[in-house]
Amino acid sequence: MEYSVQIEMLEQRMFDFNRGDPLRIQHLMKVHRFAQMMGRMEHLDEHTQFLTECAALVHDIGIRPAEEQYGACTGSLQEQVGPAYARSMLEELGLAPEDVDRICYLVGHHHTYTNIDGPDYQILVEADFLVNFFEDGLSHEAILHALKQIFRTASGKALCRTIYAVE
Repeated sequence: MEYSVQIEMLEQRMFDFNRGDPLRIQHLMKVHRFAQMMGRMEHLDEHTQFLTECAALVHDIGIRPAEEQYGACTGSLQEQVGPAYARSMLEELGLAPEDVDRICYLVGHHHTYTNIDGPDYQILVEADFLVNFFEDGLSHEAILHALKQIFRTASGKALCRTIYAVE
């Protein structure tokens, strides 16, 4: 099956998973679009682009289950709970086992900003930041700090500077 078809199927599954939660659905769509754009700007190979986009769609899959199980959805709880839900969904869609493993790894680390081990991971983190800056109403200073400390890709830095007018 083509990557684009698998991505669209995953997107629909995530819509169903987040039924009735337009904020969560819009968040995952924005993170996905930024990750897609950044991956293309960084000239990722087709497979890495696929992994990046899939991870962007499911990165926050642990939020609702964490809230249901623990009454909270901290980053560490999302990383703890999310991979099992992502694995189930990805396996049902027939993704290759090694792809499922990598995407679940990214879900389980997307709030961990040390030891980033690949462009898919870096782009996921940066795309999530680009959306969260706006959704969380972060200050100019906080955005600038994250830009300097977290962002590594040329595309992520350029988008951050353009969107938030920081230098």
